[in-house]
Amino acid sequence: MQTDIHPKYEAAVIHCTCGTEIQTRSTRERMQIDVCSQCHPFFTGEQRIIDTAGRVERFNRRFGRSLS
Repeated sequence: MQTDIHPKYEAAVIHCTCGTEIQTRSTRERMQIDVCSQCHPFFTGEQRIIDTAGRVERFNRRFGRSLS
């Protein structure tokens, strides 16, 4: 059997864009994530409004489709 073929499993830090750092263990030293449990709307109870108004109209206008 081959020895030393597996990557090292060490302490790791996960950085979120909100500034939260999560300590865990992984084969990678550092990781970057966009959303964590500290800032995700499901966990915080806050609702973020995403502006999607006009997306369908813009698509139809762009590709020449009409509503009729």
